[in-house]
Amino acid sequence: MNKRIEFKDIHGTLLAYKVHGELPEGLCPYSDENDFIQLLSWHYQAGKKLPSHMHLPVPRNATHTQEIIVVLSGRLRTDVFDVERHPVAQVLVGAGECMVFLQGGHGYEILEDGTRVFEMKNGPYPGAEIDRERF
Repeated sequence: MNKRIEFKDIHGTLLAYKVHGELPEGLCPYSDENDFIQLLSWHYQAGKKLPSHMHLPVPRNATHTQEIIVVLSGRLRTDVFDVERHPVAQVLVGAGECMVFLQGGHGYEILEDGTRVFEMKNGPYPGAEIDRERF
């Protein structure tokens, strides 16, 4: 597993982690095999061929939503909360960096104009009223 900055609650439960944009050579896993979202990085030279493949149907039972954001440009601050809504950390995330949210809550403040972000989470998406509670 590659270097990541972890954010845990007072019980040691991993809530979130941040990955920097400087990626090691080759294929590098960041997530635990039991996480609902799997994060890996690729860093290869021109000419590297990755075999064509299809993913087989495998039953998966996700009990909660996990989320990844990748900052493409600009900068934001994310607030990380434990499952009881207590603040755990404030994290600056810039271009080329990503955050993975496994448990607890989170919020964002955009710090630079033109900030662009990809957000990915496990689905299917049941709609805002069922999927989340704002606080």
